[in-house]
Amino acid sequence: MIRHVPEGSRTGEREVAFPDFEENEVLFGSDPTPGIVAVEPVGASSMRLFRRDGLRLSWEDVPFSPFILLEDERHLAGFPGDHDVEALSGENPYACLASFRGWPECLRARDHLRKTTGDSPSAPQASYLFLSDPVHQFLLRSGRTLFKGLPYPHLHRLAIDIETGCTPGFEFSNAGRPGDRILSMALADSQGHEEVLFAGDLGESEMLQALCERIRVLDPDVIEGHNLFNFDLAYILARARMHRIPLRWGRDGSEPRVRRSRFTVAERIIDFTRVDLFGRHVVDTLFLLQAYDVAARELESYGLKSAAVHFGLSADDRTVIDGGRVQWTFENDPETLRKYNLDDARETLALSELLGYSFFLQARIFPYGYQNIPLRGNATKINALFLREYLRRGVSIPRPQGGGDFEGGYTDVFVQGLVRHVVHCDVASLYPSIMITFGLKPRGDTLSIFLPLLEALRVFRLEAKKLAQGAPPGHDRDYYQALQQTFKVLINSFYGYLGTELHHFADPTMAAEVTRKGREIIRGMLEWLRENGAVPIELDTDGIYFVPPPGIMDARGAAELVARLSDRLPDGIEVEMTGVYRAMFSYKRKNYALMDEAGSVTIKGSGLRSRGMEKYLRDFLAQMIRLLLEGRGSEVDGLFRDILQRLERGEVPIQNLVKTESLTESPESYREKVAGRKRNRAAAYELALASGREYRAGDQVSYYVTGQGKRVKVFENCKLLSSHDPRKPDANAAYYQAKLLDLYKKFQEFIPSP
Repeated sequence: MIRHVPEGSRTGEREVAFPDFEENEVLFGSDPTPGIVAVEPVGASSMRLFRRDGLRLSWEDVPFSPFILLEDERHLAGFPGDHDVEALSGENPYACLASFRGWPECLRARDHLRKTTGDSPSAPQASYLFLSDPVHQFLLRSGRTLFKGLPYPHLHRLAIDIETGCTPGFEFSNAGRPGDRILSMALADSQGHEEVLFAGDLGESEMLQALCERIRVLDPDVIEGHNLFNFDLAYILARARMHRIPLRWGRDGSEPRVRRSRFTVAERIIDFTRVDLFGRHVVDTLFLLQAYDVAARELESYGLKSAAVHFGLSADDRTVIDGGRVQWTFENDPETLRKYNLDDARETLALSELLGYSFFLQARIFPYGYQNIPLRGNATKINALFLREYLRRGVSIPRPQGGGDFEGGYTDVFVQGLVRHVVHCDVASLYPSIMITFGLKPRGDTLSIFLPLLEALRVFRLEAKKLAQGAPPGHDRDYYQALQQTFKVLINSFYGYLGTELHHFADPTMAAEVTRKGREIIRGMLEWLRENGAVPIELDTDGIYFVPPPGIMDARGAAELVARLSDRLPDGIEVEMTGVYRAMFSYKRKNYALMDEAGSVTIKGSGLRSRGMEKYLRDFLAQMIRLLLEGRGSEVDGLFRDILQRLERGEVPIQNLVKTESLTESPESYREKVAGRKRNRAAAYELALASGREYRAGDQVSYYVTGQGKRVKVFENCKLLSSHDPRKPDANAAYYQAKLLDLYKKFQEFIPSP
């Protein structure tokens, strides 16, 4: 059970304790060593453990014996390095564990195996399994994890934010341009330290040296920032090189290790410049925000200020400066720039407190460093739990089976348009419940740990959900909601894990059986509701929206109906009534809007709230939907015509006309594909190439359309938002009017005549 334990701190951080839960060795690892905040390789065969006990930090070096899993120990025949081979029990293919005296020996063995077997180390079906991260290997074998017994407020976090100047005539600050520079560096840590290093007081080289000294003295476990990797750190590193200043930020006095990397969040692939610091973790709150929104799908923007407003983290007196006015503010109102910069660092720290806690908990569970937890997919993390426990018990490991096509969940829409008095019920954690109830686990799991792991995580998530529901609106509710959302995604990933191609205990056949039973249960629920006089409206894998039978007019009657439905299902499959709504607008599958009894409107589905739409279109949709739900659909036509006229008069703010797109590949790759006629030209990439700024995959570009007429080629008639001059408005009114008309026509059948 989760117990809420208030923790006093200057940042309002809190801790959730679940002592019984942490006794689960399969989930948390078998080694109870407390307070580990970082693990780093030292020498060939040791790991340095940094441990925190309140404000006291200590370290110790422990032995490290790296390993490779083999199908047959004869694969290492002729290898001259010193090693031992242990036979693993069971019938799975990876039946031998080869241990080496140090990491260099392990790397030489990997190269030997590549030559003797012809298999690449990264090939899923290779006859050996090599894990390339020595810290991950150490945590797997030792059963240790980070942060055991460490309250979240005791983790020392330092947020960094910088503001930069730009040479006149250029649009963006460029660290490689000698005339550009860092104007301000704000620091805010979880122990209450706040400071601004300012170019009005120090030269740039002095600022960089001062930053190095602050990191050394403050000695944070984690360095944080928003868009930290692709902007702040990249800029600081470039300017330090220019001034020939070594950034000795590691706990051993070492400089940052820098390399290009990428990770995937839902459908987005993000390229970034990874920075590793010895004994510390580097966390980008932009990545935490994107990971949170995979499940929530509620954020308008991934910008720091937008996120702070969304979560209620922004102070009432928060200083705001337009991005294009930073240089001017530095020159004319430096005190305002100081405040603005420090507010950014404070909001970064607050955002990390809110969204970082779930990853902090995951670092207690999974055998990865804290910095890597947000970057690893859930299926990869689940796989690591299996590997750790099987290695602990000396049991052989399966090879990945490869994926397979199978039918997914059942979704459907039965009624379109406006519907009154709607009830929603769903099966609590449908796929996890099916797997637990019917004992569906991967066939390669001979130790039968899959289902107990799933059950333990489900209990934790449900407790976090109760805390979210019981908390008052505001920070506490957002905090627990973020926590339960993360674990909801993780739990649901146990089903997704079964159908993956790359993981060792995946089982696509079992995944197909889970979805088959899910469809069977949902169809049975539909049939029961219809037999009892209800009218189904929409079905989405595990839940049904329906109009209750005549005579059931209140929430109590609806709850009794849902309870009767739940009683008809197998033990372990529970149906909950999750809402009663005054009205519902049903558009198409997975696209609908709901109005509750208090008049609050919730919109679901990309067809009704896509981030790909400009804001003026999203606003029109939101207003149109509210009018429909309120029974005022006849006013939609007037709303539509009013926006058309405001577009004609240039009264719609330029921010509402902007389209923001994420680059899915680098501008250089785009240019090569266009030259090879492998793709069409696109506005965001053309602007990125022309900007002079070093854009990367994952970066966002905000632009608006210029020119004359509604049929302009957008890639030839577009400008960056930052280049807009309100004194010379040049947005293409006809183009934006045509887009509004197209959107209006999609919903015209649902709109009553005025």
